[in-house]
Amino acid sequence: MSARPAAPPAVWAEAPPGPPAWRRFGSRIATLCLVELRKVRHDRTELYTRAIQPALWLLIFGETFTRLHAIPTGEVPYLDYLAPGIMAQSALFIAIFYGIQIIWERDAGILAKLLTTPTPRAALVSGKAFAAGVRALSQVVVVLALSALLGVDFRWNPLSLLGTALVIVLGSAFFATLSVSIAGLALSRERLMGIGQAITMPLFFGSNALYPIDLMPGWLRAISVVNPLTYEVNALRTLLLGLAGNLALDLGVLVVAVVAGVSVAAALLDRLAR
Repeated sequence: MSARPAAPPAVWAEAPPGPPAWRRFGSRIATLCLVELRKVRHDRTELYTRAIQPALWLLIFGETFTRLHAIPTGEVPYLDYLAPGIMAQSALFIAIFYGIQIIWERDAGILAKLLTTPTPRAALVSGKAFAAGVRALSQVVVVLALSALLGVDFRWNPLSLLGTALVIVLGSAFFATLSVSIAGLALSRERLMGIGQAITMPLFFGSNALYPIDLMPGWLRAISVVNPLTYEVNALRTLLLGLAGNLALDLGVLVVAVVAGVSVAAALLDRLAR
């Protein structure tokens, strides 16, 4: 009998290559960001209550100081000059206490579960940071609406508004990562609240949100130069008012600040979860 022909050697099917690392990283950031935003969808009380503060700043502080002519802002009315600063301030106040949510997730055991997944620490932090940025956009809508009612002479073209949204998201993302970093050091909500309240006003008054840098004493001017909020406000005034500025520098500083903030906060996540 003739021998049967040998069976062909088994060929192992190669698994299709997975998506590139940058796409997986971006997908995880987007997923975490959507999870955070669903919380806002189910409870919008925070958005409504936070809208009160920018309204008071514009209606009371802005209108009063515009009539007093106490702060020289060149040919730009003070209310117009103030509105981008209040926009940045509102975003700051949302983001700077974002670390409280991380501590709550640690206490509930959620953070430990997230850290056991293959999701990179940087993606976890970035997802929450950019969720804070998207939350802050609600304050932008409030300030823009009030500014329109008060007659602020903004540039309402789509490119300026898209640039404004980008600047707010970047600025809020940095301050959210700063809050997460503080949470990793403070380890408790009470300490985080105390530190957050201690640094919020210096960040705000140590920027050009309320007055030009030229009016500051030398020591405060030095603080404003290293304050990311200053560059955020500069970018907003360039985009919305058309004031002369270095938009590339402002955006570059914000991007570098976000990258540095994500790196530090990601390194402190394990310490927070212990």
